[in-house]
Amino acid sequence: MTTKHTIPSDEDLTAFIDGELTAEEAARIEAIVNEDESTAERLEFLARASLPFKQAFAPLLSEAPREKLQAMLAAIPAQQSAKSGLAPAFASRRRFLGALAASLVAGIAIDRAVIGIGARFSAKDENSEWRAVVADYISLYTAETLAGPAPGREDQAAQLGPLDEKLGLSLSPEAVSLPGIEFKRALLLQYDGKALAQIAYLDPETGPMALCIVKSDKGSTAPDLESRKGMNVVYWSNATHAFMLIGRIPVDRVQELAENARSRLSS
Repeated sequence: MTTKHTIPSDEDLTAFIDGELTAEEAARIEAIVNEDESTAERLEFLARASLPFKQAFAPLLSEAPREKLQAMLAAIPAQQSAKSGLAPAFASRRRFLGALAASLVAGIAIDRAVIGIGARFSAKDENSEWRAVVADYISLYTAETLAGPAPGREDQAAQLGPLDEKLGLSLSPEAVSLPGIEFKRALLLQYDGKALAQIAYLDPETGPMALCIVKSDKGSTAPDLESRKGMNVVYWSNATHAFMLIGRIPVDRVQELAENARSRLSS
């Protein structure tokens, strides 16, 4: 438990959002949020993000040793909630975090934390926010997350189909291919009520990469570069969609790949 003068951790803020804290702890965090702008921004960020972590890591969790998971969860002392019972969403989240912890013990780690303390957004525009959420999400991936054989062209097309329907795009395996980098899977996620397409890749040298797309009416912008969560990001937009390519790949290489993808997605 944090002390009175300690800035709340993401775990504390998540528990606050889900109503898991005692009345005293909830009041303490509320007071900090009212006084500290950075804590208030982080609380808003955690409350707003709605990416389905469980869906994205389902293949990894299926490998988690359930006996070790159950033993770990049994050893955690129960906390009395400030409410009569935990919300189903919170309980599901706690079960998911427990599975991640078991994976860490077994050496099937995806990262040291589910959501780390992030830097403040460099800008408050919509596109900056969704890129920040995606960076938090992709930072969880390791090579083990995307292990296994790459799907064939037919399977790739089947995975891309639902993305086309939700985003109003025409994404073929050829359009989203990255030279020298292996396509692993395509997922339909959600951010702030909007469909979000994530196409995950595995670079043999630097690990996971992702091409992500959301609908956007902010207008066309030329490609730009930024760094988030230790990864390089190239982002751009056209009249109807915003795009980003993210990974731990060197700057010159990610810019080259982004331009390659941009030319094919615009045709």
